[in-house]
Amino acid sequence: MADIRFAQAAGAYGSALKAAENILAKVQAAGVPTGLEETSATESPFMNMVGKALESAAATGYKSEEVSTRALMGKADVADVVTAITNAENALNTVVAVRDRMITAYQDIIKMPI
Repeated sequence: MADIRFAQAAGAYGSALKAAENILAKVQAAGVPTGLEETSATESPFMNMVGKALESAAATGYKSEEVSTRALMGKADVADVVTAITNAENALNTVVAVRDRMITAYQDIIKMPI
């Protein structure tokens, strides 16, 4: 069985998160649009709905990571971790299903004769 070192894993996760934040800061400083900017008033209600759904899914993922981190520190129950991870998995599956449907719809539109 592999020797699991939770402190090393948590440290590696923290380093990866800091690296991702640094990359995002550099991209934003360069003026490249990231999709994380404030929404304008001219956007469609559909885009707002999709954006809010994606934000909700991301928040669910962040919550599961936070609960997992607390469990590693001994401050959370295993049942809480399982619940949070299941919720994040369901949110991810929903996002993937919607993405697949949107791609299929786009492909159907492209195939339409003019």
